Amino acid sequence: MNKYILFLIATIPIIWLIVSLGIMKLPAHKTCLFTAILTFIIALIFWKMPLIDAVTSSIEGIAIALWPILLVIIAALFTYNLAVETKSMDTMKKMLSSITTDDRIQVLILAWGFGGFLEAVAGYGTAVAIPASILASIGFNPVFAAIICLIANTVPTAFGAIGIPVTTLATVTGLDVMHLSYLTALQLAPFIIIIPFALVILTKKSFKAIKGVFWITLVSGVAFAIPQVFIAKYLGAELPALIGSLCSMLATIVMAKVMKSKEDIVRLDSKESQEGNVLAIHKVTAKEGLLAWLPYILLCILILVASPLVPSINHFLANFSSKIQIYSGESTSPTSFTWINTPGMVIIIATFIAGLIQKLKVSTMVNVFIRTVKQLTKSFITIMSIVAISKLMSHSGMTSSISFGLCAITGELYPIISPLLGAIGTFVTGSDTSSNILFGGLQVEAAKSLGIDPYWIAAANTAGATAGKMISPQSIAIATSATGLIGKEGKIFSSTVKFCLGYVIILGILVYFGRFITF
Repeated sequence: MNKYILFLIATIPIIWLIVSLGIMKLPAHKTCLFTAILTFIIALIFWKMPLIDAVTSSIEGIAIALWPILLVIIAALFTYNLAVETKSMDTMKKMLSSITTDDRIQVLILAWGFGGFLEAVAGYGTAVAIPASILASIGFNPVFAAIICLIANTVPTAFGAIGIPVTTLATVTGLDVMHLSYLTALQLAPFIIIIPFALVILTKKSFKAIKGVFWITLVSGVAFAIPQVFIAKYLGAELPALIGSLCSMLATIVMAKVMKSKEDIVRLDSKESQEGNVLAIHKVTAKEGLLAWLPYILLCILILVASPLVPSINHFLANFSSKIQIYSGESTSPTSFTWINTPGMVIIIATFIAGLIQKLKVSTMVNVFIRTVKQLTKSFITIMSIVAISKLMSHSGMTSSISFGLCAITGELYPIISPLLGAIGTFVTGSDTSSNILFGGLQVEAAKSLGIDPYWIAAANTAGATAGKMISPQSIAIATSATGLIGKEGKIFSSTVKFCLGYVIILGILVYFGRFITF
Protein backbone atom coordinates (compact mmCIF):
# COMPACT_ATOMS: atom_id res chain seq x y z
CA MET A 1 0.00 0.00 0.00
CA ASN A 2 1.13 3.55 -0.76
CA LYS A 3 3.14 5.05 2.13
CA TYR A 4 1.19 8.29 2.04
CA ILE A 5 -2.09 6.41 2.42
CA LEU A 6 -0.60 4.48 5.33
CA PHE A 7 0.45 7.81 6.86
CA LEU A 8 -3.14 9.04 6.73
CA ILE A 9 -4.54 5.79 8.14
CA ALA A 10 -1.96 5.80 10.95
CA THR A 11 -3.18 9.20 12.10
CA ILE A 12 -6.78 7.99 12.54
CA PRO A 13 -6.39 6.89 16.21
CA ILE A 14 -4.66 10.17 17.10
CA ILE A 15 -7.22 12.32 15.27
CA TRP A 16 -10.06 10.40 16.90
CA LEU A 17 -8.57 10.90 20.37
CA ILE A 18 -8.23 14.64 19.74
CA VAL A 19 -11.79 14.96 18.38
CA SER A 20 -13.44 12.73 20.99
CA LEU A 21 -11.67 14.35 23.94
CA GLY A 22 -11.33 17.95 22.73
CA ILE A 23 -14.51 18.51 20.69
CA MET A 24 -17.01 15.82 21.68
CA LYS A 25 -15.72 15.82 25.30
CA LEU A 26 -16.38 12.12 25.76
CA PRO A 27 -15.18 10.50 29.00
CA ALA A 28 -11.59 9.30 28.59
CA HIS A 29 -12.21 5.74 29.78
CA LYS A 30 -14.82 5.24 27.04
CA THR A 31 -13.01 6.91 24.15
CA CYS A 32 -9.61 5.40 24.98
CA LEU A 33 -11.04 1.89 25.19
CA PHE A 34 -12.77 2.38 21.83
CA THR A 35 -9.57 3.81 20.33
CA ALA A 36 -7.58 0.80 21.56
CA ILE A 37 -10.02 -1.55 19.78
CA LEU A 38 -9.90 0.63 16.66
CA THR A 39 -6.06 0.66 16.66
CA PHE A 40 -6.04 -3.13 17.12
CA ILE A 41 -8.24 -3.58 14.02
CA ILE A 42 -6.25 -1.07 11.93
CA ALA A 43 -2.96 -2.82 12.82
CA LEU A 44 -4.38 -6.20 11.74
CA ILE A 45 -5.93 -5.01 8.46
CA PHE A 46 -3.55 -2.37 7.10
CA TRP A 47 -0.20 -3.28 8.67
CA LYS A 48 -0.83 -7.04 8.42
CA MET A 49 0.17 -7.47 12.05
CA PRO A 50 -0.18 -11.13 13.10
CA LEU A 51 -3.04 -11.67 15.54
CA ILE A 52 -0.76 -13.12 18.22
CA ASP A 53 1.54 -10.08 17.94
CA ALA A 54 -1.40 -7.69 18.25
CA VAL A 55 -2.71 -9.54 21.31
CA THR A 56 0.68 -9.76 23.07
CA SER A 57 1.41 -6.13 22.17
CA SER A 58 -1.83 -5.12 23.90
CA ILE A 59 -1.03 -7.30 26.92
CA GLU A 60 2.41 -5.68 27.14
CA GLY A 61 0.77 -2.25 27.19
CA ILE A 62 -1.69 -3.29 29.91
CA ALA A 63 1.13 -4.74 32.02
CA ILE A 64 3.22 -1.56 31.77
CA ALA A 65 0.12 0.52 32.55
CA LEU A 66 -0.41 -1.45 35.76
CA TRP A 67 3.26 -1.36 36.79
CA PRO A 68 4.62 1.30 37.16
CA ILE A 69 2.15 3.90 35.80
CA LEU A 70 -1.07 3.11 37.65
CA LEU A 71 0.95 2.22 40.72
CA VAL A 72 2.16 5.85 40.87
CA ILE A 73 -1.40 7.19 40.61
CA ILE A 74 -2.63 4.87 43.37
CA ALA A 75 0.35 5.80 45.56
CA ALA A 76 -0.01 9.57 45.07
CA LEU A 77 -3.75 9.53 45.72
CA PHE A 78 -3.27 7.21 48.72
CA THR A 79 -0.82 9.74 50.22
CA TYR A 80 -3.33 12.53 49.66
CA ASN A 81 -6.29 10.58 51.06
CA LEU A 82 -4.29 9.67 54.16
CA ALA A 83 -3.33 13.32 54.64
CA VAL A 84 -7.02 14.24 54.52
CA GLU A 85 -7.80 11.43 56.98
CA THR A 86 -5.21 12.73 59.47
CA LYS A 87 -6.09 16.43 58.92
CA SER A 88 -2.50 16.99 57.74
CA MET A 89 -3.84 18.91 54.75
CA ASP A 90 -5.26 21.56 57.07
CA THR A 91 -1.83 21.99 58.64
CA MET A 92 -0.16 22.21 55.22
CA LYS A 93 -2.66 24.86 54.17
CA LYS A 94 -1.84 26.96 57.26
CA MET A 95 1.89 26.61 56.57
CA LEU A 96 1.52 27.71 52.96
CA SER A 97 -0.52 30.69 54.13
CA SER A 98 2.30 31.66 56.51
CA ILE A 99 4.61 31.90 53.48
CA THR A 100 2.07 33.70 51.33
CA THR A 101 -1.68 34.08 51.06
CA ASP A 102 -1.35 34.99 47.39
CA ASP A 103 -2.66 32.11 45.31
CA ARG A 104 -0.44 33.13 42.38
CA ILE A 105 2.68 32.56 44.45
CA GLN A 106 1.27 29.35 45.92
CA VAL A 107 0.91 28.07 42.34
CA LEU A 108 4.55 28.97 41.63
CA ILE A 109 5.73 27.15 44.75
CA LEU A 110 3.59 24.01 44.42
CA ALA A 111 2.84 23.44 40.73
CA TRP A 112 6.07 24.91 39.33
CA GLY A 113 8.79 24.45 41.96
CA PHE A 114 7.62 21.40 43.92
CA GLY A 115 6.15 19.79 40.78
CA GLY A 116 9.43 20.33 38.92
CA PHE A 117 11.33 18.71 41.79
CA LEU A 118 9.04 15.66 41.81
CA GLU A 119 9.43 15.29 38.04
CA ALA A 120 13.20 15.56 38.38
CA VAL A 121 13.52 12.86 41.03
CA ALA A 122 10.63 10.53 40.22
CA GLY A 123 8.61 11.21 37.06
CA TYR A 124 5.85 8.75 36.12
CA GLY A 125 3.04 11.20 36.85
CA THR A 126 4.06 12.17 40.40
CA ALA A 127 4.62 15.80 39.35
CA VAL A 128 0.98 16.07 38.28
CA ALA A 129 -0.76 13.82 40.80
CA ILE A 130 0.76 15.15 44.02
CA PRO A 131 0.77 18.96 43.45
CA ALA A 132 -2.68 18.84 41.83
CA SER A 133 -4.15 16.96 44.79
CA ILE A 134 -2.55 19.42 47.25
CA LEU A 135 -3.78 22.47 45.32
CA ALA A 136 -7.31 21.07 45.16
CA SER A 137 -7.23 20.32 48.89
CA ILE A 138 -6.20 23.85 49.89
CA GLY A 139 -9.08 25.47 48.06
CA PHE A 140 -8.14 25.75 44.39
CA ASN A 141 -10.76 24.78 41.82
CA PRO A 142 -10.00 21.10 40.95
CA VAL A 143 -10.24 21.72 37.19
CA PHE A 144 -7.82 24.63 37.51
CA ALA A 145 -5.49 22.55 39.70
CA ALA A 146 -5.39 19.81 37.06
CA ILE A 147 -4.79 22.22 34.17
CA ILE A 148 -2.14 24.29 35.94
CA CYS A 149 -0.14 21.20 36.97
CA LEU A 150 -0.28 19.73 33.46
CA ILE A 151 1.06 22.98 31.98
CA ALA A 152 3.73 23.27 34.69
CA ASN A 153 4.81 19.67 34.14
CA THR A 154 6.23 20.27 30.66
CA VAL A 155 9.80 21.58 30.60
CA PRO A 156 10.94 19.56 33.67
CA THR A 157 10.12 16.28 31.90
CA ALA A 158 13.10 16.54 29.53
CA PHE A 159 15.44 15.87 32.45
CA GLY A 160 12.88 14.00 34.53
CA ALA A 161 13.54 10.89 36.64
CA ILE A 162 17.22 11.86 37.00
CA GLY A 163 17.68 12.57 33.28
CA ILE A 164 16.32 9.34 31.78
CA PRO A 165 14.72 10.90 28.64
CA VAL A 166 17.95 12.58 27.47
CA THR A 167 20.27 9.72 28.45
CA THR A 168 17.96 7.31 26.60
CA LEU A 169 17.95 9.55 23.52
CA ALA A 170 21.74 9.68 23.58
CA THR A 171 21.85 5.88 23.77
CA VAL A 172 19.44 5.19 20.88
CA THR A 173 21.06 7.80 18.61
CA GLY A 174 24.72 7.33 19.54
CA LEU A 175 25.09 11.04 20.33
CA ASP A 176 27.23 12.49 23.12
CA VAL A 177 24.99 12.97 26.14
CA MET A 178 26.79 16.09 27.43
CA HIS A 179 26.34 18.16 24.26
CA LEU A 180 22.82 16.81 23.74
CA SER A 181 21.89 17.83 27.29
CA TYR A 182 23.26 21.33 26.74
CA LEU A 183 21.32 21.93 23.51
CA THR A 184 18.13 20.54 25.04
CA ALA A 185 18.48 22.91 28.00
CA LEU A 186 19.11 25.85 25.64
CA GLN A 187 15.96 25.13 23.62
CA LEU A 188 13.88 24.86 26.79
CA ALA A 189 15.33 27.94 28.54
CA PRO A 190 12.89 30.51 27.03
CA PHE A 191 9.93 28.35 28.02
CA ILE A 192 11.22 27.92 31.56
CA ILE A 193 11.05 31.70 31.92
CA ILE A 194 7.72 32.11 30.08
CA ILE A 195 5.71 29.33 31.75
CA PRO A 196 5.69 30.82 35.29
CA PHE A 197 4.12 33.97 33.80
CA ALA A 198 1.54 31.82 32.02
CA LEU A 199 0.72 30.08 35.32
CA VAL A 200 0.25 33.40 37.09
CA ILE A 201 -2.00 34.76 34.32
CA LEU A 202 -4.08 31.57 34.35
CA THR A 203 -4.51 31.77 38.12
CA LYS A 204 -6.49 35.00 37.82
CA LYS A 205 -7.54 34.61 34.17
CA SER A 206 -6.11 38.04 33.37
CA PHE A 207 -2.86 39.60 32.21
CA LYS A 208 -3.35 42.05 35.08
CA ALA A 209 -2.46 39.16 37.40
CA ILE A 210 1.23 39.86 36.74
CA LYS A 211 0.94 43.20 38.54
CA GLY A 212 2.54 42.96 41.95
CA VAL A 213 4.22 39.59 41.31
CA PHE A 214 6.26 40.33 38.17
CA TRP A 215 9.66 40.11 39.84
CA ILE A 216 8.97 37.01 41.88
CA THR A 217 7.55 35.30 38.76
CA LEU A 218 10.64 36.28 36.76
CA VAL A 219 12.92 35.03 39.54
CA SER A 220 10.97 31.75 39.70
CA GLY A 221 11.73 31.13 36.01
CA VAL A 222 15.28 32.48 35.83
CA ALA A 223 16.32 30.62 38.99
CA PHE A 224 15.26 27.42 37.24
CA ALA A 225 16.60 28.17 33.75
CA ILE A 226 20.16 29.35 34.49
CA PRO A 227 21.16 26.46 36.79
CA GLN A 228 19.58 23.96 34.38
CA VAL A 229 21.58 25.22 31.39
CA PHE A 230 24.79 25.40 33.44
CA ILE A 231 24.41 21.90 34.94
CA ALA A 232 23.40 20.40 31.58
CA LYS A 233 26.50 21.80 29.90
CA TYR A 234 29.06 20.78 32.50
CA LEU A 235 27.53 17.78 34.34
CA GLY A 236 25.20 16.10 31.85
CA ALA A 237 21.58 14.94 31.99
CA GLU A 238 21.09 13.64 35.54
CA LEU A 239 20.86 16.84 37.60
CA PRO A 240 19.65 19.85 35.53
CA ALA A 241 15.96 19.66 36.47
CA LEU A 242 16.72 18.63 40.05
CA ILE A 243 19.06 21.57 40.74
CA GLY A 244 16.94 23.98 38.69
CA SER A 245 13.68 23.13 40.48
CA LEU A 246 15.28 23.35 43.93
CA CYS A 247 16.82 26.74 43.12
CA SER A 248 13.48 27.98 41.77
CA MET A 249 11.49 26.75 44.77
CA LEU A 250 13.97 28.17 47.28
CA ALA A 251 14.20 31.54 45.50
CA THR A 252 10.41 31.82 45.25
CA ILE A 253 9.84 30.97 48.93
CA VAL A 254 12.55 33.37 50.15
CA MET A 255 11.25 36.17 47.97
CA ALA A 256 7.65 35.48 49.05
CA LYS A 257 8.66 35.72 52.71
CA VAL A 258 10.38 39.03 52.03
CA MET A 259 7.28 40.47 50.34
CA LYS A 260 5.39 41.18 53.57
CA SER A 261 3.37 44.31 52.98
CA LYS A 262 0.04 44.26 51.16
CA GLU A 263 1.31 47.05 48.91
CA ASP A 264 3.90 44.69 47.46
CA ILE A 265 1.36 42.01 46.54
CA VAL A 266 -1.84 42.97 44.71
CA ARG A 267 -4.57 40.55 45.74
CA LEU A 268 -7.20 40.43 43.06
CA ASP A 269 -9.63 38.43 45.16
CA SER A 270 -10.18 40.17 48.52
CA LYS A 271 -12.38 37.38 49.90
CA GLU A 272 -9.66 34.78 49.35
CA SER A 273 -7.13 37.15 50.94
CA GLN A 274 -9.25 37.49 54.08
CA GLU A 275 -9.57 33.70 54.37
CA GLY A 276 -5.81 33.36 53.94
CA ASN A 277 -5.13 35.93 56.69
CA VAL A 278 -7.36 34.03 59.11
CA LEU A 279 -5.40 30.88 58.42
CA ALA A 280 -2.11 32.67 58.94
CA ILE A 281 -3.13 33.66 62.49
CA HIS A 282 -3.12 30.02 63.63
CA LYS A 283 0.55 29.28 64.00
CA VAL A 284 1.81 25.78 63.28
CA THR A 285 4.45 24.30 65.58
CA ALA A 286 7.60 22.74 64.10
CA LYS A 287 6.42 19.29 65.22
CA GLU A 288 2.98 19.71 63.61
CA GLY A 289 4.54 20.93 60.37
CA LEU A 290 7.07 18.11 60.26
CA LEU A 291 4.40 15.46 60.84
CA ALA A 292 2.09 16.98 58.21
CA TRP A 293 4.75 17.06 55.51
CA LEU A 294 6.43 13.82 56.64
CA PRO A 295 5.11 11.60 53.80
CA TYR A 296 6.46 14.03 51.19
CA ILE A 297 9.74 14.56 53.05
CA LEU A 298 10.28 10.81 53.31
CA LEU A 299 9.27 10.42 49.67
CA CYS A 300 11.94 12.89 48.52
CA ILE A 301 14.59 11.34 50.78
CA LEU A 302 13.85 7.75 49.70
CA ILE A 303 13.74 8.62 45.99
CA LEU A 304 17.05 10.48 46.18
CA VAL A 305 18.72 7.69 48.19
CA ALA A 306 17.45 5.03 45.78
CA SER A 307 18.39 7.01 42.67
CA PRO A 308 21.62 6.75 40.61
CA LEU A 309 22.94 9.57 42.80
CA VAL A 310 23.64 6.85 45.40
CA PRO A 311 25.02 4.04 43.19
CA SER A 312 25.49 1.37 45.88
CA ILE A 313 21.84 1.43 47.02
CA ASN A 314 20.56 1.93 43.49
CA HIS A 315 22.46 -1.13 42.23
CA PHE A 316 21.30 -3.24 45.18
CA LEU A 317 17.63 -2.37 44.62
CA ALA A 318 18.06 -3.05 40.90
CA ASN A 319 18.39 -6.73 41.78
CA PHE A 320 14.70 -6.75 42.71
CA SER A 321 13.50 -6.66 39.13
CA SER A 322 12.30 -9.00 36.41
CA LYS A 323 12.45 -9.18 32.64
CA ILE A 324 9.47 -10.85 31.01
CA GLN A 325 9.07 -11.49 27.28
CA ILE A 326 5.47 -10.49 26.65
CA TYR A 327 5.42 -9.31 23.04
CA SER A 328 5.76 -12.21 20.60
CA GLY A 329 7.21 -10.23 17.69
CA GLU A 330 10.79 -10.42 16.50
CA SER A 331 13.72 -8.22 17.54
CA THR A 332 12.19 -6.98 20.77
CA SER A 333 13.75 -7.02 24.20
CA PRO A 334 11.87 -8.33 27.25
CA THR A 335 9.72 -5.95 29.27
CA SER A 336 11.44 -4.88 32.50
CA PHE A 337 9.62 -4.57 35.81
CA THR A 338 11.27 -2.97 38.84
CA TRP A 339 9.53 -4.18 41.98
CA ILE A 340 10.93 -1.92 44.73
CA ASN A 341 12.89 0.98 43.25
CA THR A 342 9.97 2.40 41.30
CA PRO A 343 8.30 5.71 42.27
CA GLY A 344 4.95 4.16 43.12
CA MET A 345 6.41 1.68 45.60
CA VAL A 346 8.66 4.35 47.12
CA ILE A 347 5.65 6.64 47.68
CA ILE A 348 3.62 3.84 49.28
CA ILE A 349 6.52 2.84 51.56
CA ALA A 350 7.12 6.48 52.55
CA THR A 351 3.43 6.99 53.29
CA PHE A 352 3.13 3.86 55.43
CA ILE A 353 6.27 4.78 57.42
CA ALA A 354 4.93 8.32 57.91
CA GLY A 355 1.57 6.89 58.99
CA LEU A 356 3.21 4.73 61.62
CA ILE A 357 5.19 7.71 62.93
CA GLN A 358 1.94 9.70 63.03
CA LYS A 359 0.55 6.82 65.18
CA LEU A 360 -2.08 5.76 62.68
CA LYS A 361 -3.48 2.24 62.92
CA VAL A 362 -2.36 -0.13 60.17
CA SER A 363 -6.00 -1.09 59.62
CA THR A 364 -6.86 2.56 58.98
CA MET A 365 -4.10 2.91 56.40
CA VAL A 366 -5.16 -0.35 54.69
CA ASN A 367 -8.79 0.81 54.53
CA VAL A 368 -7.74 4.15 53.00
CA PHE A 369 -5.58 2.28 50.46
CA ILE A 370 -8.47 -0.01 49.44
CA ARG A 371 -10.79 2.99 49.13
CA THR A 372 -8.21 4.69 46.91
CA VAL A 373 -7.98 1.71 44.53
CA LYS A 374 -11.79 1.56 44.22
CA GLN A 375 -11.82 5.29 43.48
CA LEU A 376 -9.64 4.76 40.39
CA THR A 377 -11.61 2.16 38.43
CA LYS A 378 -12.19 4.39 35.38
CA SER A 379 -8.57 5.58 35.43
CA PHE A 380 -7.47 1.95 35.17
CA ILE A 381 -9.46 1.56 31.94
CA THR A 382 -8.17 4.85 30.51
CA ILE A 383 -4.48 4.27 31.15
CA MET A 384 -4.42 0.57 30.26
CA SER A 385 -6.12 1.47 26.96
CA ILE A 386 -3.78 4.35 26.08
CA VAL A 387 -0.59 2.37 26.80
CA ALA A 388 -1.98 -0.55 24.77
CA ILE A 389 -2.56 1.91 21.88
CA SER A 390 1.02 3.10 22.23
CA LYS A 391 2.43 -0.43 22.01
CA LEU A 392 0.17 -1.41 19.10
CA MET A 393 1.19 1.66 17.09
CA SER A 394 4.86 1.15 17.85
CA HIS A 395 5.09 -2.60 17.17
CA SER A 396 2.87 -2.54 14.08
CA GLY A 397 4.83 0.25 12.37
CA MET A 398 2.11 2.90 12.55
CA THR A 399 4.36 5.40 14.34
CA SER A 400 7.05 4.89 11.67
CA SER A 401 4.45 5.64 8.98
CA ILE A 402 3.53 8.89 10.75
CA SER A 403 7.15 10.01 10.99
CA PHE A 404 7.80 9.11 7.33
CA GLY A 405 4.79 11.11 6.21
CA LEU A 406 5.78 14.21 8.15
CA CYS A 407 9.34 14.06 6.81
CA ALA A 408 8.21 13.60 3.20
CA ILE A 409 5.64 16.38 3.34
CA THR A 410 7.82 19.08 4.95
CA GLY A 411 11.21 18.63 3.22
CA GLU A 412 13.48 21.60 3.97
CA LEU A 413 10.98 22.91 6.50
CA TYR A 414 11.41 19.76 8.54
CA PRO A 415 13.09 21.54 11.51
CA ILE A 416 9.84 23.45 12.12
CA ILE A 417 7.86 20.24 12.61
CA SER A 418 10.58 18.24 14.40
CA PRO A 419 9.23 19.35 17.83
CA LEU A 420 5.72 18.37 16.67
CA LEU A 421 6.93 14.83 16.06
CA GLY A 422 8.26 14.70 19.62
CA ALA A 423 4.93 16.04 20.92
CA ILE A 424 3.01 13.39 18.96
CA GLY A 425 5.25 10.74 20.51
CA THR A 426 4.39 11.91 24.02
CA PHE A 427 0.72 12.33 23.18
CA VAL A 428 0.55 8.69 22.10
CA THR A 429 2.83 7.15 24.75
CA GLY A 430 2.51 9.57 27.68
CA SER A 431 6.28 9.54 28.04
CA ASP A 432 9.11 11.84 26.95
CA THR A 433 11.45 8.84 27.10
CA SER A 434 9.21 6.72 24.88
CA SER A 435 8.88 9.57 22.40
CA ASN A 436 12.68 9.73 22.19
CA ILE A 437 12.88 5.98 21.63
CA LEU A 438 10.19 6.12 18.92
CA PHE A 439 11.44 9.10 16.95
CA GLY A 440 14.98 9.89 18.13
CA GLY A 441 16.74 7.81 15.48
CA LEU A 442 14.51 9.13 12.70
CA GLN A 443 15.09 12.73 13.77
CA VAL A 444 18.87 12.24 13.61
CA GLU A 445 18.69 10.58 10.17
CA ALA A 446 16.45 13.35 8.83
CA ALA A 447 18.87 15.98 10.17
CA LYS A 448 21.84 14.32 8.49
CA SER A 449 20.04 14.05 5.16
CA LEU A 450 19.24 17.78 5.31
CA GLY A 451 22.74 18.75 6.44
CA ILE A 452 21.56 20.02 9.85
CA ASP A 453 23.30 19.44 13.17
CA PRO A 454 21.79 16.12 14.41
CA TYR A 455 22.25 17.24 18.02
CA TRP A 456 20.03 20.25 17.42
CA ILE A 457 17.19 18.22 15.88
CA ALA A 458 17.48 15.41 18.44
CA ALA A 459 17.21 18.03 21.19
CA ALA A 460 14.11 19.38 19.40
CA ASN A 461 12.48 15.98 19.73
CA THR A 462 12.96 16.03 23.49
CA ALA A 463 11.87 19.66 23.80
CA GLY A 464 8.79 18.99 21.66
CA ALA A 465 8.00 15.91 23.72
CA THR A 466 7.69 18.11 26.80
CA ALA A 467 4.87 20.03 25.07
CA GLY A 468 2.97 16.83 24.32
CA LYS A 469 2.97 15.95 28.01
CA MET A 470 0.18 18.41 28.80
CA ILE A 471 -2.24 16.86 26.26
CA SER A 472 -1.37 13.20 26.69
CA PRO A 473 -4.51 11.26 27.68
CA GLN A 474 -2.33 9.35 30.14
CA SER A 475 -1.21 12.55 31.89
CA ILE A 476 -4.73 13.99 31.85
CA ALA A 477 -6.07 10.77 33.38
CA ILE A 478 -3.52 11.11 36.18
CA ALA A 479 -4.60 14.72 36.78
CA THR A 480 -8.31 13.90 36.85
CA SER A 481 -7.72 10.94 39.17
CA ALA A 482 -5.78 13.11 41.61
CA THR A 483 -8.39 15.87 41.70
CA GLY A 484 -11.59 13.80 41.64
CA LEU A 485 -12.50 14.84 38.10
CA ILE A 486 -12.76 11.45 36.39
CA GLY A 487 -15.01 11.95 33.34
CA LYS A 488 -13.92 15.59 32.84
CA GLU A 489 -10.88 14.74 30.70
CA GLY A 490 -12.32 16.42 27.59
CA LYS A 491 -12.73 19.74 29.36
CA ILE A 492 -9.14 19.66 30.57
CA PHE A 493 -7.83 18.60 27.14
CA SER A 494 -9.65 21.52 25.50
CA SER A 495 -7.84 23.91 27.82
CA THR A 496 -4.33 22.44 27.55
CA VAL A 497 -4.33 21.80 23.79
CA LYS A 498 -4.27 25.56 23.06
CA PHE A 499 -1.13 25.99 25.14
CA CYS A 500 0.43 22.91 23.56
CA LEU A 501 -0.08 24.26 20.04
CA GLY A 502 1.42 27.63 20.97
CA TYR A 503 4.35 25.90 22.66
CA VAL A 504 5.08 23.68 19.62
CA ILE A 505 4.75 26.54 17.11
CA ILE A 506 7.13 28.83 19.02
CA LEU A 507 9.57 25.98 19.58
CA GLY A 508 9.43 25.01 15.90
CA ILE A 509 10.33 28.57 14.84
CA LEU A 510 13.14 28.65 17.41
CA VAL A 511 14.51 25.32 16.13
CA TYR A 512 14.27 26.38 12.49
CA PHE A 513 16.25 29.61 12.92
CA GLY A 514 18.47 28.26 15.68
CA ARG A 515 19.95 25.65 13.32
CA PHE A 516 22.02 28.42 11.71
CA ILE A 517 23.79 29.15 15.01
CA THR A 518 26.81 27.18 16.17
CA PHE A 519 26.74 26.26 19.85
